[in-house]
Amino acid sequence: MISLTSSAVEHLKSLIAEKSAVSSTGLRLRVEKGGCAGMQYVMALDESRPDDVVQTENGVSIIIDHESLGYLRGCQIDYVDSLSDAGFKLTNPNAARSCGCGTSFEPQTA
Repeated sequence: MISLTSSAVEHLKSLIAEKSAVSSTGLRLRVEKGGCAGMQYVMALDESRPDDVVQTENGVSIIIDHESLGYLRGCQIDYVDSLSDAGFKLTNPNAARSCGCGTSFEPQTA
């Protein structure tokens, strides 16, 4: 469904440990209207809810609500730390185009 690079896995593990979060904490990934391209990614540490889809990979969990799932299927999550930017970055095969900062996208039409 979603893949994580080793950099993303290691940073997420570190983030969860730093926050002293409970073991069921994962990265919640959601899509909502907004951003300069129409839809934007929202990420936060959270615990899953009964209706969520949870994917566990290499000891970390990605939590997605059903409404966001169609926009995110097949994504790759990476963690990038460069001189100009640091954070989780998504490569989304469901995006027709993405904004320059990479936080929003225009979904492909059917």
